Amino acid sequence: MTLNILLVIFAYLVGSIPTGVVLSRAFAGKDPRQEGSRNIGATNVMRTAGKTLGALTLIGDALKGLIPVCIALWLVEEEPWVAAVAFAAFLGHCFPLYLGFKGGKGMATALGIYLPLAPLAVLVNIFFFASAVAISRMVSIGSLIAALAMPLLIWIGKYPLPYVLMSICVGIIVFYRHKENIKRLIEGKENKLWGQS
Repeated sequence: MTLNILLVIFAYLVGSIPTGVVLSRAFAGKDPRQEGSRNIGATNVMRTAGKTLGALTLIGDALKGLIPVCIALWLVEEEPWVAAVAFAAFLGHCFPLYLGFKGGKGMATALGIYLPLAPLAVLVNIFFFASAVAISRMVSIGSLIAALAMPLLIWIGKYPLPYVLMSICVGIIVFYRHKENIKRLIEGKENKLWGQS
């Protein structure tokens, strides 16, 4: 039990590491919280500090989810605790201790936690995400569709129930973190990756 609790705490602290802020400050002299959408995630880092740092932020944010979950799968047998570790890493990114609980929207970290837990579901959902982004030219649309699809894909794939429940909680928070995007989508003012509306 003590080990399980420590793993949850560890996952939250790792998830809290603000990859985008660290990389942008170190290599571009910028703070994504002060530019663009003011989000610390890969999309805003790409827009404000360049594609390379955006890609590195995506990888780093995914690793924040992947590493704690892989450790949990190695050390813990109980699926509810593995799900708890995954959710803690995700929460760390969205509500990071080191940034006053003001973090990112969680999609890259969600990718990281799902990769070892439900790889086939991830593969299908990457197709959904990429198709939605390609058609709409909006990352937010792809993110929202992926967040909706993931619980269903995990359920259809007959993965453990704790993973299904965890994915529902993740999806709810993803929608909450995208509330400004949803407002801009309704108003027809959402930012696009390329081109004009």
